[in-house]
Amino acid sequence: MYDVVISGAGPSGSQNAEVLAKAGFKVALIEK
Repeated sequence: MYDVVISGAGPSGSQNAEVLAKAGFKVALIEK
């Protein structure tokens, strides 16, 4: 299970995924 799922791996999605992962969240980054 993931704490956060981000749809879209553009600049904003990638940045948010990195910040959340560094904060200790388990992140799924999905690009369609």
